[in-house]
Amino acid sequence: MNYLAHIFLSEKESQLRIGNFIADSVRGKDFSMFPEPVAEGIILHRLIDTYTDQHPIVRQSKDLIRREYGHWSSVIVDIYYDHFLAANWSTYHSEPLESYVDKFYQDLVDHYDILPERVQNFLPIMMEQNWLVSYASIEGISRIFYQMNRRTKGKSGMDFAPMDLIKYYDQLQQHFHLFMQELIAYVKLERAELTERRNKF
Repeated sequence: MNYLAHIFLSEKESQLRIGNFIADSVRGKDFSMFPEPVAEGIILHRLIDTYTDQHPIVRQSKDLIRREYGHWSSVIVDIYYDHFLAANWSTYHSEPLESYVDKFYQDLVDHYDILPERVQNFLPIMMEQNWLVSYASIEGISRIFYQMNRRTKGKSGMDFAPMDLIKYYDQLQQHFHLFMQELIAYVKLERAELTERRNKF
């Protein structure tokens, strides 16, 4: 899953959301420099990634595009799924996407000092271009893929990924909804375990 899904799965805890968001920019297993809820968000992010990578429904999505993109298919499907979450946001959350995202951006600004340097560097661009809301449209997701293809110096071919999204749209969207039901249930269990562990100490 990509940024929006990780934030959404953290529910209402702002520091848990931040940890889940910054996890890809944190190396190793020592999270002592972060507040405990942020550290739990990092752990939750890694659990979500492992669960997602091994899930048979997600593998079906990857198989649709694996011939064209090889190992990049995992990254592409993560972004596809963020698109479907954004495009179907009202199915999963009562608050409008725009206001939800604005509050999250403010959380990042309020906790700027604990963000990894990499996140601090891209945060202004992310907010200016409103990445999280832009996922909801094909045009917005196309810009994301174009930028990612440039970062891979054209090796990924991700600039063609929006065309495959359109080609397999209904099938991919069905995969997403089925997977999200299972992922939400899984995350609730893992969050409960993290909370229980925190309360013991």
